[in-house]
Amino acid sequence: MLRRTFLSGLAAVSLAAIARRALADEGSRLRSVSTEAIGTTFSFSLDNAPFPSPGGAYTDDSVLVFVPSHFRYHREEGVPLLVHFHGHNTTAERAIAQHELHQQLADSKQNALLIVPSLATMAADSACGKLELPGGLSRLLSEAVATTAQAGRGTLGASMFPHDATRGTVCLSAHSGGFHAAACCLRGGGVDVRETYLFDALYAEQDVFRDWTVAARRASMLHRHKLISYFTPGGATESLNTMLRAEIEHAGVPCALESQEGSLSRHELSHVQAVFVRTELGHSNVTWENNALRDCLFASALPRHLRSTWFRRTGSRPLEPRQ
Repeated sequence: MLRRTFLSGLAAVSLAAIARRALADEGSRLRSVSTEAIGTTFSFSLDNAPFPSPGGAYTDDSVLVFVPSHFRYHREEGVPLLVHFHGHNTTAERAIAQHELHQQLADSKQNALLIVPSLATMAADSACGKLELPGGLSRLLSEAVATTAQAGRGTLGASMFPHDATRGTVCLSAHSGGFHAAACCLRGGGVDVRETYLFDALYAEQDVFRDWTVAARRASMLHRHKLISYFTPGGATESLNTMLRAEIEHAGVPCALESQEGSLSRHELSHVQAVFVRTELGHSNVTWENNALRDCLFASALPRHLRSTWFRRTGSRPLEPRQ
């Protein structure tokens, strides 16, 4: 009874109340801030972080937010967001560094913030705590955006944005065991996620990714749901990706298979609604070594206001390993 009461109360929390709390408690929420040439990273302790959660075994409530130096707020766009879910036996901080998430977002020049919540830390566990609750992603993002706006007033300079800024386009990214958090957010997160990128991460719940992709099969490019899923050969992710692609194609959604990484064109990566990429990279390197996340972002629906030569080349896209 107490658990049901707690969950009902949590689901009823208004987003406006979340923003007001963020304004009032900025000092106690900000753990650290670091600035480098490509952007500023905030580490927060947030109420709507995945953990701690009722019955959960983890207590780390940290959420990392990266604001690229090139980010500029446009009221009509709101604050676009890329949310990344790390895998097993790591932390948010380690995943950001290992997969060069900051650098790939900065290189893509997309006008978006990166949010990386702590999931099960240093554990072989895909649990995602409060993100499993209805509206969990919406509450997390509302609190993260409002808290970052407040903390960034004296730090972000031209990249700052107002505390009442609306949420813009949202894309999800998941590596390995982060698939469960992504699935929970697509199933009941309370956010109309536009795109999802899986980096050797389809270990289960393919029905969630199928239903989410198919649900917008008749929508325009501005409103469709786009899936890009990387997989390594010979393992569980390959067989599940094969099954998922067949189901999505059967539902009438345009799909593309890149059987050799780098063989699709930039136009195909940008326009096909469901893309499946077979990569020969090791499991831990899929997200970053060939700039996979950067290319997903280049081809994404996120806004971009800086020029890039990425779209000017024709033919298959050459792989550009990170240096």
